[in-house]
Amino acid sequence: MSRTLSRALAGAAVGLALVLGVPLAASAHVTVNPNTATPGSYATVNFRVPTESETASTVKVEVTLPTDTPFTAVLVQPVPGWTATVEKGALPAPVEVDGNTISDGPLKIVWQADPGVGIGQDQFQNFSAVLGPVPDTGHVVLTAVQTYSDGEVVNWSATPDEVAADDTLEPAPVLYINDAPPATGHGASHDTATAAPADDHDMAAASSTDGSAGAALGLSIAALVIGIGGAVLGALAFARRPKKA
Repeated sequence: MSRTLSRALAGAAVGLALVLGVPLAASAHVTVNPNTATPGSYATVNFRVPTESETASTVKVEVTLPTDTPFTAVLVQPVPGWTATVEKGALPAPVEVDGNTISDGPLKIVWQADPGVGIGQDQFQNFSAVLGPVPDTGHVVLTAVQTYSDGEVVNWSATPDEVAADDTLEPAPVLYINDAPPATGHGASHDTATAAPADDHDMAAASSTDGSAGAALGLSIAALVIGIGGAVLGALAFARRPKKA
């Protein structure tokens, strides 16, 4: 009886482990949400930053903005306990934006935690920003650098093409504009943004639906069913075992 019970409990434990592990694995990298935007709009996006370290907290996040298709306006939403800075400077080369020649602009957004503040283990933080006007291009790679309190630095810098060739790389957040976001793998999302046209000069908040969370929930439910099934099969096996005289 003890052996059968052990097998049943083992099956349930496997199911529980999958339930707990799947959502974490599905959202373990730095992402931009929503990950789509309309050309010419001012898009409100959230950089979702999870902490994966078991011994340190996230104390700094840096997002590099494009310089070949620059945003001329970048606004950041204050986050309690953090100092947000938009670093501006000269572009590598002048570019044309809406008929104007732009030689300098926003280059980077930096969120720095105040002393004693950080994103702890099993936690995440959303950092919101308005970016615009959104360039009329395929997609924009927004390289992110995550710094931990113990000095560890994680570079989320791999482009979609690099990740497609090697999915062990750390994917950069990507804002898809004219290109369609990937259906599966890193960067996959069904988030959609609603943004005001540049002509209205409105910076409207984006509305999104997180499809990745739904997928993770479905996998979690399947894992739970597997675990419960293991326990049931173990109990049936014990009940059917011939009894000794």
